[in-house]
Amino acid sequence: MLMNRRNSQPNTGTDTHKRTSRLGIVALMICALALAGCAQQQHKAITGPISAPDVGAAEAMEIAEDVLAKMHFAIEKIDVPTGYMKTRPLAGAQFFEFWRSDNVGSENSLQANLHTIRRTAELNITRQDGQLKIDCDVRVQRLSLPERELGSNARAYGMYTRSGTTLQKLRFDAIQIKGIDWIDLNRDTELAAEILKRIDKRIARRASDESQVTENRT
Repeated sequence: MLMNRRNSQPNTGTDTHKRTSRLGIVALMICALALAGCAQQQHKAITGPISAPDVGAAEAMEIAEDVLAKMHFAIEKIDVPTGYMKTRPLAGAQFFEFWRSDNVGSENSLQANLHTIRRTAELNITRQDGQLKIDCDVRVQRLSLPERELGSNARAYGMYTRSGTTLQKLRFDAIQIKGIDWIDLNRDTELAAEILKRIDKRIARRASDESQVTENRT
């Protein structure tokens, strides 16, 4: 009888742990949905070129270069007369690189952590109907590695290079090096929108500062 009574008593510790785990899962799902919603709002904010009526082309190029540099992009080509700017490919930020901002939206963050991807930003600054326009395009590429022939499923850890169960290596032979390639993916419209938004804010801030200086002088 004593054994039956003990077994019939509820395990409060286990029940509490289960409830805490469920609450944690629900909280994570809510955070994920909130982040996805914010990403969609950011994407809808700017979907095309922005207007810059208060700055010249050279000044706009300077602002754009500074914005890209703060997002850890390195400039590969810049042509002020034609208003063209292109960055070098930037590897996608990993989950622990919290100081970076090139992964815009939950889907792009997931892609950057599951695969080796890189992004290249291109800016075009032109005059249309007497007004300065700034447009941005971000291209995404994913690394494709050539696979090695496997003798059995047990050697799956050596799919790409001669690796062991405890140590993974990335040393390719001459034939494999020739097979390494970057595959073009879809455009990253969310990152392009974020870049344009930051440029627009900088231009508005500079125009506000200049107007404040003029008022102080008068």
